[in-house]
Amino acid sequence: MEDKKEIRCIVRQRIKEMTSEAREEASTSIFQKIENSTPFNEAKCIALFASMNDEVSTKSALLKWYGKGKHIVVPKVEGDIMRFYDYKPEEMTTGAFGIEEPTSNIEAQPEDIDLIIVPARAFTREGIRLGRGGGFYDKYMSQPSFHAYKVGIAYECQIFESLPHAPHDIAVDTVISEK
Repeated sequence: MEDKKEIRCIVRQRIKEMTSEAREEASTSIFQKIENSTPFNEAKCIALFASMNDEVSTKSALLKWYGKGKHIVVPKVEGDIMRFYDYKPEEMTTGAFGIEEPTSNIEAQPEDIDLIIVPARAFTREGIRLGRGGGFYDKYMSQPSFHAYKVGIAYECQIFESLPHAPHDIAVDTVISEK
């Protein structure tokens, strides 16, 4: 098993080798699967992130789900803490790490979120995840009042047989790729 840094490099290279068309097709397929799922259809409040260039693209899903009967919240990093705030397309700005963040001050509490879409550099089919190393999602999802159904999204090239992980790492309930 490779170490975390090596896995992150492998994934970065694999994604770089994908064409933009392949990434967009995969992203569309992933979100169609989510939209057809019971957790999505039952969720009132959905936590979704604004993707970076080397992640499954969330832009279309954010715009599509906004105002369609779902309460959408997006993360904002504040120091070493991540919180989720109401999503409004016109209120997004570039924040920490060059990631789009909300300017809204209407915070969603962990217990308000029914479904959370989780990014990672790599996943196993069983839901073990390897993030970017900040631990923001692990900290958030380990809060006692957090109970949302956790969906990891990844390109197929981000799926590994096994990954290094620690007891404090929070696994997702399911992983969805384009395959």
